[in-house]
Amino acid sequence: MSRGLKWKISAVLLGVALIAYYFSLPATLFTDPYSTVLESARGDLLSAVIAPDGQWRFPETDSVPEKFTVALMAYEDKRFRSHPGVDVLSLGRALRQNLAARRVVSGGSTLTMQVIRLARKGAGRTVGEKLIEIILATRLEWRHSKDEILALYASHAPFGGNVVGIDAACWRYFGRDARSLSWGEAALLAVLPNAPALIPPGPNRDHLKAKPDR
Repeated sequence: MSRGLKWKISAVLLGVALIAYYFSLPATLFTDPYSTVLESARGDLLSAVIAPDGQWRFPETDSVPEKFTVALMAYEDKRFRSHPGVDVLSLGRALRQNLAARRVVSGGSTLTMQVIRLARKGAGRTVGEKLIEIILATRLEWRHSKDEILALYASHAPFGGNVVGIDAACWRYFGRDARSLSWGEAALLAVLPNAPALIPPGPNRDHLKAKPDR
């Protein structure tokens, strides 16, 4: 095979790979049903009806409270604003921790990768799935701004029980909208998606309050 033919084949394969990468991310990441929400002109919640799938999932938010954003990045993804969807340093640290423990104790996922995981419900926690998350996370960063990715995470992260999204969580647990969060409440909600089934606010509030300090 001549060198020229090899270059042509390589160019074709590269083109196919780029096309596959471009179309790898679905046009719509989340198709879950939402709660029916009625608000006043000031944004106060007047009434809400649970979503058809039994979840308190308010419609997607287009803005995330600054306090929650700061707390979330401090706890989950300190380099969120600078990485391209994947944090190589975090992945390397997670790999070392997992090898030392001889089991999975850390995933090294960025917030962008967590958005992909939330969208891919039911996907396993395998090496292959982690690679898919990495690829799709970089594609998501190409399509959306950092603020849009934060809004996707805040709208679809689980907050314990059947509560999904920052807006539903604020009304469910604190009785007010997300714009009124205190720093302490923002810190609690930033931690909660990490283990929503184990530490919901209420009976285990003391456990939850201790978690951000670990």
